[in-house]
Amino acid sequence: MRIYLLSALAAVTVFLAQPHPAKAQQSHPAQAQHPLDSMMPVRGFCIDLPRPSGLDSFVHFIHEELAPRKVNTLLLLVDYHYQFKTHPELIDSFALSNAEVKKIVSACAQHHIRIIPQINLLGHQGWEEHPGKLLQAYPEFDETPWVKNPEHYVWPNEDNLYCRSYCPLHPKIHEVLFAVIDELCDAFECTAFHAGMDEVFYIGESKCPRCGGHDPSVLFADEVRTIHDHLAQKGRQLFIWGDRLLDGKTTGLGIWEASFNNTYRAIDLIPKDVVICDWHYDRPDKTAVYFAMKGFQVVTCPWRNARYGITQVDDMVRFRDGSTPEMKPRFSGIVETTWSQTRFFLSGYYGIGQTGAPRPNTAWQCFRDVFQHIDSLGIDHTP
Repeated sequence: MRIYLLSALAAVTVFLAQPHPAKAQQSHPAQAQHPLDSMMPVRGFCIDLPRPSGLDSFVHFIHEELAPRKVNTLLLLVDYHYQFKTHPELIDSFALSNAEVKKIVSACAQHHIRIIPQINLLGHQGWEEHPGKLLQAYPEFDETPWVKNPEHYVWPNEDNLYCRSYCPLHPKIHEVLFAVIDELCDAFECTAFHAGMDEVFYIGESKCPRCGGHDPSVLFADEVRTIHDHLAQKGRQLFIWGDRLLDGKTTGLGIWEASFNNTYRAIDLIPKDVVICDWHYDRPDKTAVYFAMKGFQVVTCPWRNARYGITQVDDMVRFRDGSTPEMKPRFSGIVETTWSQTRFFLSGYYGIGQTGAPRPNTAWQCFRDVFQHIDSLGIDHTP
């Protein structure tokens, strides 16, 4: 995700192995079982919400590219690019209306694709020196208001400023967040919500009058549980990225793909029905096994290295085949990530404006190769 932000200069997901009780709320008819469902239950795709000008192209992509590849889960990175009625002060640029969102909902319903919208919570409240929409509208929610925005951002820096966090103990934060979460979930007619919660560098800061002195793992776990419990009231599931639940020092995974500020201990404190989106882009690390052994359903998330993505598909198949009946359903599948604006991804995917040889290590090539490999599973194996 860090690389996405750096390269895009701007900016899973799962259909569970066992049906979720709230799925009965969805309006489209039940889908017939496909042979792939038993070996790769989640076949997901993660991308930014399109801009209004690119909406029709994205809907076309759903019909002509996602559906034929048997994608059954669409994770949409929305944040505040939706025209909220509850908190219009949070509407960001290029926001979709409710009517525009319904075009995506209709296309996905036609192909039995489960939509999971995301708003980044806790961390990723902005980028570099620019606070995000939530902290622009409510600067009092900032976990580190004393950290000043630099004129010229560089990393690393003395303030450890990567992306800001909101303070999870601010008394008004959840009143605002829950209103927009509920509105977004209603708009997408979804039974699950992705809260992000990756790459949280600011948490439990000593100068914070509310968080100072608190254990970061407890703060992180309490925020996960608070969001989880709110969603559960309406029969919705919670998904999060898994990096903050991994020990970066012990594993050697580092500060981006894992935690150096002790949030990893929260793995034993959060509800077991939270679904973990486990991302590794520079190596096909096997941490899905760790999450499954801790009792969580997990999806593995490749990005732009097709060779590693295929390895991660094969790993997921082996994990399911070689596990006990208790463990097998926890290895839920694969969600291909993109980490660029939708228009950039589609331009690359369709070769628009490109000359010369195809670029290596792109999200669109990884998407093609990973789903071609997944499709071969249904041909070469007996379900």
